[in-house]
Amino acid sequence: MDAAELADTQLPDFDWAVLPPGFVASSFAAPSGALAVITMGAADAPPVVLVPGATGSKEDFVLMMPILAAAGFHTLSFDLAGQYESAGAGPERLDPPRPHYDLDLFVNDLLAVLRDLERPAHVVGYSFAGTVAGLAFAREQSLFASLTLLSCPPLAGQSLRGVSRIGRISGVANGRVGAALMIWGIRRNFIPVLPGRLRFVEDRFKLTRRQSVRDIVELMKHNPDLSIPLAQASLPKLVAVGEHDLWPTSLHAEFARSLGADFAVYRSGHSPCETSPHQLCRDLLALFSTTRP
Repeated sequence: MDAAELADTQLPDFDWAVLPPGFVASSFAAPSGALAVITMGAADAPPVVLVPGATGSKEDFVLMMPILAAAGFHTLSFDLAGQYESAGAGPERLDPPRPHYDLDLFVNDLLAVLRDLERPAHVVGYSFAGTVAGLAFAREQSLFASLTLLSCPPLAGQSLRGVSRIGRISGVANGRVGAALMIWGIRRNFIPVLPGRLRFVEDRFKLTRRQSVRDIVELMKHNPDLSIPLAQASLPKLVAVGEHDLWPTSLHAEFARSLGADFAVYRSGHSPCETSPHQLCRDLLALFSTTRP
């Protein structure tokens, strides 16, 4: 057990709804509407953009951002459109308006955030946002200094077919049913989290738009093949997962090989950003160091 793993065994419970000292909260005018943003670290430092997934939020990275900021990086995270404090952002605000949240909406929002930084960023996409980040890279590679896919769906096509326990029935469940099952499982705390975290997750659901979750579940049933844009890309790449992730580790390992990416596994579930932040940051900093002059 190294120092990072030891530190992760000593994480305290706390109120996730209250930002720790040093964070700055703001908003960003994205194509789909106003996105809630938090930042930490010197504004002129190399940027790290951490993107949460479905039913998640920027707070999922509050244990990581101080570590990365202390290492000399400007860290930024934002709620995806329709999620938590970005609930007002959605397809009806696009020009022209669209009826559903789709991949272009999420990709264009991320690209807008990256362009606003005016320099290449290290991008970490968590779960569904890993797919979004991979597609954003395919569109504008110059905006990326490195790419990390954290607990990203590892299968192309109907990616939920590989999920443990429910994979066999996921093909016949529509987005509404799939979203309801996802939210039910989180609320039932089947992958146990501490009380402070569970309270925050419950409160977050009060704001998150169900349509955004339903549409994301449908998108995950038609997952693009990220090996096409990423396999030949020369930028540093990392696939990182917990050993008790929704998808088996073997699928993630094959996914990493197909992308030509490094691979890291932690003693955690689907959320290493919450449960293994020191280890994940250790591996991110090693990845980032390969891009520095």
